[in-house]
Amino acid sequence: MKRLRISAISFLNTAPLMWDFEHSNRGQDFDIAYTVPAACAEALRAGTADIGIIPAISYQTIPDLVVIPEVAIAADGAVRSILLVSTIGIERIASVAVDTSSRTSVGLLQILFTKFWRPDVETRHASSLPNFVPMQPDLDRMLQACDAALLIGDPALTVDRDRYHVLDLAEEWHRHTGKPFVFAFWAVRKAAIADHPLRGELAGIFQRSRDHGLANVDTLAREWARRVGVSEQAVKRYLTSDISYVLDDANLEGLDLFCKVLAEQRVLSQLRELDFLPNSLTMWRSLVG
Repeated sequence: MKRLRISAISFLNTAPLMWDFEHSNRGQDFDIAYTVPAACAEALRAGTADIGIIPAISYQTIPDLVVIPEVAIAADGAVRSILLVSTIGIERIASVAVDTSSRTSVGLLQILFTKFWRPDVETRHASSLPNFVPMQPDLDRMLQACDAALLIGDPALTVDRDRYHVLDLAEEWHRHTGKPFVFAFWAVRKAAIADHPLRGELAGIFQRSRDHGLANVDTLAREWARRVGVSEQAVKRYLTSDISYVLDDANLEGLDLFCKVLAEQRVLSQLRELDFLPNSLTMWRSLVG
């Protein structure tokens, strides 16, 4: 059987999703490479990966993908790992160093500035918006170069909130919209699994791996605490309280609103509905036939 290629994220927030692939013989059926969210999306676009956990916004720009149902990385409030960090107030920020490893987080930051933090900017010159400067996720260097920094993933978890002005982007989104925010989900190239023996099992494989990971949070906390630089208790809180790993109706509503706002602001030129991977071979034949 041909091994399907998985492009996964090397952040703590994906650790529960990867449990079966790293802690059981399930990984023997797959080739796994770890990178950042944006690179996962590009691997699917280029055909160098068959399955990837991609930024939610990337689904809109890559054709012929199906989404694994019921699994996501989302937040219904503060997430603690997507932060805008600065030494000055939000109203004075003229430039932001952005970690571009997640296009969704950059898109969310743009929406927060234009629609909620500085809504009057639409009637003024575009230069009134902060200048976004792509940089590597090194907070000290980012704040030397710009007024603020967008930190994504594990580096954000160790920020000293007593030292800086810190805004949690998921918390800000929820405060202004009342909706959860979906950062990423698993997507699969249709062509890669059209004739693959596991095509009818994939949804269950990834859903069960998520479930088993969340059932073993204590082990994940021991494995990841020193790696990230936070306590085991902080890891457990992050994985069980800060992040939602389901793609339910509420999270889908938040994702739908996010994409519609991106389209209104012309960040996205078109929108398409999520095409979900069926849970059975019969449904798959119906989908492709």
